[in-house]
Amino acid sequence: MAKRQKRNSSSGPNSSRSSKNNGSSKGSLLDAVDDQLLMSIPLRQAAQSRYLNYSLSVITSRALPDVRDGLKPVQRRILYTMNQQGLNATAKHRKCAKVVGDVMGNYHPHGDSSIYEALVRMAQAFSLRMPLIDGSGNFGSVDGDNAAAMRYTECRMTPIAAEVLSDLATRTVAFKPNYDGSREEPVVLPSRVPNLLVNGATGIAVGMATNIPPHNLKEVCQALLKLLRDPEIRDYQLVANDAVQGPDFPTGGQIINTKEELREIYSSGQGTIKLRGTAELNTKTKGSPVLQISSIPFGVNKSSLVERINELVYTGKLPLVIEARDLSTDEIRIDLMLKKGADENMVLAYLYRHTDFQKNFNVNMTCLVPTENPEVGAPNRLGLKEVLWHFLHFRLQVLTKRLENELAALLRRIHILEGYALIFDALDEIIRIIRKSEGKADAATKIMKRFPAEKGGLDEEQTDAILELKLYRLARLEINMIMDELKDKRKRANEIKKLLDEDSEDNYQSGRWTIVRTEIESLIEAYNKDPFAKRQSVINTVAEEPEYTPEDFIVAEDCHVMVTKDGWVKRQKLIADPSKSRVRQGDEVLTCVSGNTVAAIGFFSSLGVCYTTRMIDIPASTGFGEPIQKLFKLKDGERIIAAISFDNRVIGEIKENPKTPDLCPPTHALAATSNGFALRFGLANFAEPSTRSGRRYARVAPGASVIDVVTIHGSEVILAVSENCRAMVCAAEEVNYLSGAGKGVTLIRLTENDRLLGFKASVGDRDLMTVQTNRGAKKTISTAKYRVTARGGRGTEIQKNGKISEIVTPPPAAPETFDEN
Repeated sequence: MAKRQKRNSSSGPNSSRSSKNNGSSKGSLLDAVDDQLLMSIPLRQAAQSRYLNYSLSVITSRALPDVRDGLKPVQRRILYTMNQQGLNATAKHRKCAKVVGDVMGNYHPHGDSSIYEALVRMAQAFSLRMPLIDGSGNFGSVDGDNAAAMRYTECRMTPIAAEVLSDLATRTVAFKPNYDGSREEPVVLPSRVPNLLVNGATGIAVGMATNIPPHNLKEVCQALLKLLRDPEIRDYQLVANDAVQGPDFPTGGQIINTKEELREIYSSGQGTIKLRGTAELNTKTKGSPVLQISSIPFGVNKSSLVERINELVYTGKLPLVIEARDLSTDEIRIDLMLKKGADENMVLAYLYRHTDFQKNFNVNMTCLVPTENPEVGAPNRLGLKEVLWHFLHFRLQVLTKRLENELAALLRRIHILEGYALIFDALDEIIRIIRKSEGKADAATKIMKRFPAEKGGLDEEQTDAILELKLYRLARLEINMIMDELKDKRKRANEIKKLLDEDSEDNYQSGRWTIVRTEIESLIEAYNKDPFAKRQSVINTVAEEPEYTPEDFIVAEDCHVMVTKDGWVKRQKLIADPSKSRVRQGDEVLTCVSGNTVAAIGFFSSLGVCYTTRMIDIPASTGFGEPIQKLFKLKDGERIIAAISFDNRVIGEIKENPKTPDLCPPTHALAATSNGFALRFGLANFAEPSTRSGRRYARVAPGASVIDVVTIHGSEVILAVSENCRAMVCAAEEVNYLSGAGKGVTLIRLTENDRLLGFKASVGDRDLMTVQTNRGAKKTISTAKYRVTARGGRGTEIQKNGKISEIVTPPPAAPETFDEN
């Protein structure tokens, strides 16, 4: 001890090293050995070992439930603590802070927030099919509201929790030391309820996860009885009307999987459950018809669902609905006010596809199965039959342990009663011995000497019980009662011995299996009432989804779409003068196009990509609008340089003629790049909405960019102007028409330090473009002055020894309007 104290009292970072050098400390020698071992272990091996320990701890002690009681360790410790505190279903509620504090201090030192969250979930009727905790106060809601702080809420156990803890007092399960060894806790609770399937489980461990749906208690018990009747039953036979029909979620809804899909899920232990809410048209209301939603899929936030529906309504994407109203109380009720003549099936179809009114529940029946070590379970994904099998054999083990404990208690009592019976005929002598004794110890010695155990007399335990016997028990009536009790105890002990002597593991007709069967049947009878017996979720194997197109939910009306040079876009019903429209400071209107809300609009970028969407998807705004990056995935430095409406009234015929596929369509597009290249291409491939990444219409050389895209018919002349005061006028038909994205052909040949500033397509106009030079002069380029030449030349010099600073663009013209008739 002195050497250890000397070792610990050494100070300084080099103290242990100096002790090694002089060899005078045994502790220093141990340090040297430890350091040497640590240095000899590779870092990868050490990290792997420690991470495996950590992952095993998370898997077995935090995240995964046990197949036997269906509980995670924190849930088990909460129920065990409440049981110790006497918080049964008839007790007075107690503050949750008291429960959480005892759980954290005695069994689960992982923080009060995680413990309270687990306690809250066990009390939520919309989270568990059969809540294990009866909460008083605010325990959250299906709207996503958080529970009140633990100092405000109170709790006690529910009657079903008593079934989970029923056999705990007789120590029918193994116990283990708690984290500091100061007390014991059960390894698993002796649950009579198949809690893993009834309430389900959700957890994320390291490298694995679990997601088990809740089920109906009556159906699971019927499946257990079915398995007991026929141990060789197939998995698919357990998924039937007289057993497990499918999951039964506390929030109801519809399960639209086929019977074959459900059987495959329960056989493999994984799969996807398709969930829908339920709704019904209420035709009894005055005025507009009302579509009433009475249940939502499990795990869906109701307030978020209502908010999403109203968002679709207000943005015009769900025009068949006027408004969504949340009228829920204890039961869910969401009223969708429909327009007159609206098809409710179309509304539901849209909700199924664009909201959480239909969602998937990914089943993963991973849990801990028992091993040879009762304190450690092994993670495994099980099918339905395997889960039921493990639970049944766990109940057999609990029953066997209960019978063994009961038999031990009976034998102890019988032993005492046999001592009473032995001295009843010698009461007078026993009393005389006691009266002549000097105390209890002396009396016990004399009695055992008078009635020695070797000759069928009394032992120490029997003698002590006789001395503690109250005098009134010596009455003849009491003696008869003791003899009757002895007779009953011997009879019960013989019954238990007979049950324990049976080979019950594989003999499902044995007495112990009969008791297990009886307990399951009693469970069905005890909870054969609402809301536990009646199914909440409906199995709908023939559900159909109406076919619809996006146009069915668009209100067809004319509108205008405006794009600015900085890439802001907005939609309005009418823009009379784009130059007076609101834009951000320093920004300008690029273009303004017209069309119908059901029509598409294409945005052409400087990198040769076209982004197409429906006009209804453009945000409606009277302000600045929204950045176009919210609609599409633009790359760094990419900007919108043109927009084209694909409304037939605006653009005309853009499809190719199948009889003359070599000819370009009547209306097509022309694009030119800053390095002097140009191409013509068709618009038919871009007239349908694209993904957020768009479709490529041109391949631009590195360092160059598309400067503009315009629609043409092929008879126009093209004026191109470069920065170094060169201009060219050529026929549009000289530019090659490409069937796919390409580089194009040379429009104007540029010098090394020159670039194309802009171009214009015109049909015989005399004045084509006005430019401003760096000397402040404005020049108008006209077909009267510059003749039409072949493409690919250097063009005509506008001014010597100067440059064009900008192209003078007129204010954007008012977009076209249409006759309402």
